[in-house]
Amino acid sequence: MEDFQTISIFNFAHEIIVLKSILQNEGIPFLFQNENLISIDPFASIAYGGIHLKVHKNDFERVQEILDNLNTNLEIV
Repeated sequence: MEDFQTISIFNFAHEIIVLKSILQNEGIPFLFQNENLISIDPFASIAYGGIHLKVHKNDFERVQEILDNLNTNLEIV
């Protein structure tokens, strides 16, 4: 786990659902630190600094592209 780095931080558990599916389909190893804690107690997000997406340093650029594409293609109706 020492080779894993935080690439993004989310405030609530529902924000990671789509991203989690994309990373699993791409076969990218990842860890959402504090995911279970914050899904049980959403107000703990502030105290624990949110849900940290951690990826291996070799996948950092690839995941950054996925995050950029996900944020660019989001359209709220």
